[in-house]
Amino acid sequence: MVVTTHQPIFLPWPGLFYKGLQAHTTVLLDEVQFPLGRGWMNRNRLKSEQGELWLTVPVRRTGRGKQRIRDVEVCDETDWRRTHLLGIRQNYAHAPYLDAHLPAIEAIHARGGTRLIDLNVAFVRVRFLWNALGLPGKLMLQSELGVSGRATRLLVSICQALNADTYLALPFVEKFLDADELRGGGIALASARFSPPVYPQLWGEFRYNLSALDLLLNCGPKSLDIIGRAR
Repeated sequence: MVVTTHQPIFLPWPGLFYKGLQAHTTVLLDEVQFPLGRGWMNRNRLKSEQGELWLTVPVRRTGRGKQRIRDVEVCDETDWRRTHLLGIRQNYAHAPYLDAHLPAIEAIHARGGTRLIDLNVAFVRVRFLWNALGLPGKLMLQSELGVSGRATRLLVSICQALNADTYLALPFVEKFLDADELRGGGIALASARFSPPVYPQLWGEFRYNLSALDLLLNCGPKSLDIIGRAR
């Protein structure tokens, strides 16, 4: 059994779903530390006529120090949800599959809620991207497994909890893993050789590694095949 992990980032890039396509189970690491600086946990890129369209979810940081990802709260002092939806509607008005997926996007934004993890998981698992792309594997949260630890030790614990014998990682992550610790836990290391796919986009010159939402709105049911060929 093959397991892979990823942080539960906001509107993830196709690489997460490529790993999900190669693994039996993908675990989102919701109990690791939320990045102190800028990262992808609460923002991602789409595309506009002017270039990159950044969608950012404001979160509460002041006075909270180091937080687990699952504890981070959304800051609703601005109407960022309206801004997100307006940006998507305007810049993807001519995308072939906007009408098919806009109701789900609107419903997720309308749900409210205080935790960032709930929003991110709703986009990935509960309501949208995973199912819309048609991935066959299982998706779950670290907190559902009841395991903890740091670095490679955490990955070994996740694999053992799922009775997995193989951990799948992207090449640039492999150098941060302790291969001896994986082997000691009975876990083989497999490499996910991912090359960001090129596909039809709106607005001129192609831009790599945008959110998978850009791919879905432009390519619809062909998206999973495009991700699967990104070797």
